[in-house]
Amino acid sequence: MEKSERKGRVTLILAAAALIAGFGSSFQYGYNVAVINSPAPEMKLFYTRIYEDRYGPMSDNLLTLLWSVTVSMYPLGGFFGSLMVAPLVNKFGRKGTLLFNNIFSIVPAIMMGVSEVAGSFEIIIAARFIVGICAGLSSNVVPMYLGEIAPKNYRGAIGIVPQLFITVGILVAQVFGIRNILGNMEGWPIMLSFTGIPAAIQLMLLPFFPESPRYMLIQKGDEKTARKGLQRLRGWEDVDEELCEMRVEEQSERAEGRLSVLNLFTFRSLRWQLLSVIFMNMGQQLSGVNAIYYYADSIYSSAGVADDHVQYVTVGTGAVNVFMTIAAVFIVEKSGRKLLLLIGFGVCCGACVLLTIALYFQTTLDWIPYVSIVCVIIYVIGHAIGPSPIPTVITTEMFRQSSRPPAFMVAGTVHWLSNFTVGLVFPFLESGLGAYSFIIFACICLATLIYIWVVIPETKNKTFLETSMLFAHRNKVDIVAEAEIKETGGESIVQHVQTAF
Repeated sequence: MEKSERKGRVTLILAAAALIAGFGSSFQYGYNVAVINSPAPEMKLFYTRIYEDRYGPMSDNLLTLLWSVTVSMYPLGGFFGSLMVAPLVNKFGRKGTLLFNNIFSIVPAIMMGVSEVAGSFEIIIAARFIVGICAGLSSNVVPMYLGEIAPKNYRGAIGIVPQLFITVGILVAQVFGIRNILGNMEGWPIMLSFTGIPAAIQLMLLPFFPESPRYMLIQKGDEKTARKGLQRLRGWEDVDEELCEMRVEEQSERAEGRLSVLNLFTFRSLRWQLLSVIFMNMGQQLSGVNAIYYYADSIYSSAGVADDHVQYVTVGTGAVNVFMTIAAVFIVEKSGRKLLLLIGFGVCCGACVLLTIALYFQTTLDWIPYVSIVCVIIYVIGHAIGPSPIPTVITTEMFRQSSRPPAFMVAGTVHWLSNFTVGLVFPFLESGLGAYSFIIFACICLATLIYIWVVIPETKNKTFLETSMLFAHRNKVDIVAEAEIKETGGESIVQHVQTAF
């Protein structure tokens, strides 16, 4: 076994694949989340102008409704994108799906770019839905692709790259949205159509990188391509051991049969993994992260930040988010996944409680508004080190090859539905409960924290099969196919896996 403990490394090919997939796909997810926040007033004026030219006076309620639809079409598209994950990644492969997905970015970018010239706000609403599909696919396929091409000792760090690019996307959108850059009457169509540029770059460069070797070997049975891809990714010729580990996984899966989303729910051996994915994604979205961003501007203004300076403070918050996610990339292989999740949700819970108290006393004491600002920043830090980046990393690690696409489909569906729900419900929560709405988020953070503490094992530096073994105990099942594997000469690995119990 000494020879087999050779540590994987981050080769140039692996790093470049991670950067191109991250910039071409994940960046757009973040960018489109934040892109319509700053130019909202100008875009609403455009909506009103077009409507009044066509039909006469427009009521405030109708404008609010049209704007809400514009905002929420994005997570709705994300939901439909998530439903397409499993069929597409099994048919086109991981890399193939990312290339195909660029259609859902370039087309809406052109649509949003010409919307003003065409004098139509319907084009924007439709384009938001299509670019949502792009985000729904990329938020699931990028972590899956990177998780499968990374060596196990760097899987956590490389798995956070998509989240890093999401935060960079948010930051770039915030910077572009500054009034004297693009957040103005002339600039917003350019700002909305910028999303097509990363897609075009990815379309040109990604074809030169290998498809996921796990997909090629386990799902396509093409060992030659898998071996060649692995050799390029690892930077050495001898990849037999890793191929052997993939075969072990393949045989243990073959004993369980092919998986669709429906029979994913009927498998006892995957029960707790599935519950964990659902809880983590609900916790991530319902912990109030979108609400905090939504609320941030009003918190800053009430703290006495001048209106034209609020946008710079928002950019500052976005920069903190990027910085902390970079920190998570370097910490995750040392600290493990579970610790970061626990600290993250703990910090978010505390920040929500403090924020509620601060908002309650907002008007009574002069210095309290500054406490609110600090709470927002602490919350962003907490979310960026755990709840934001880690769930997709763990989702990749908890499932084996054929159960991974349907599992990501479930994760993505829960993620986008929760996102959609928060976007829809929060404005009503805010008007009904005011400051107290953050207590609900604090409770959700606490509940998620307890679940993670009790159920989720540490998956750092484990093979996918070893992680399945950790859960087998909780699911009260045995992982099948050990006898068959021994015949194929994978004994050392099976015994190695058994010791992980």
